[in-house]
Amino acid sequence: MLHLAAETRPTWITEAMGALDLILLDHAHCEKKAASQALNLIFRYGDDAGLAEPLAALAQEELAHFRLVLGLLEARGLAYGRLEPSPYAERLLKSVRRAEPDRKLDLLLCSALIEARSCERMKLLSENLPDPELAQFYKSLLASEARHFSTYVDLAADRFGRAAVVARLDVLALAEAAALAEPGPAPRMHA
Repeated sequence: MLHLAAETRPTWITEAMGALDLILLDHAHCEKKAASQALNLIFRYGDDAGLAEPLAALAQEELAHFRLVLGLLEARGLAYGRLEPSPYAERLLKSVRRAEPDRKLDLLLCSALIEARSCERMKLLSENLPDPELAQFYKSLLASEARHFSTYVDLAADRFGRAAVVARLDVLALAEAAALAEPGPAPRMHA
């Protein structure tokens, strides 16, 4: 369903549980960036009125998730602050073609794949965290993350056709798997 070309490596969950404070901080940043990406697409493609409403709703939901994660940080006595970005998204976005309308298609599909990876990682956290409250929190986000993936794919299919989307999604899913396979600075939601 999520169209990922590779599963998360088995050691990620152990690494993530050993650096849970960092994972939570990174998660907050990921939610903020996801909201920003949806808004950026609305601005970039202002002539495409059909993007505005679904992406505005998605951005609102991402900001609501951001606020929830901020609450978790505060409840655990952790400060929200700057964090060096994971190189994952930058690596993935190198696969985006420059010329329009290909760029639009690729940006929608890269956004979908990032949401798919978030969903996969949150599922792992929900199934493995020993803290039942935190495990339930991640379980509660799964449907939203999967829906965000579908929103981006459906928006792309409405504009480019299902066959073109599936073909390009196959290519970008391989790029996403390669971006994920390269080592990052520390355990992150997408590294």
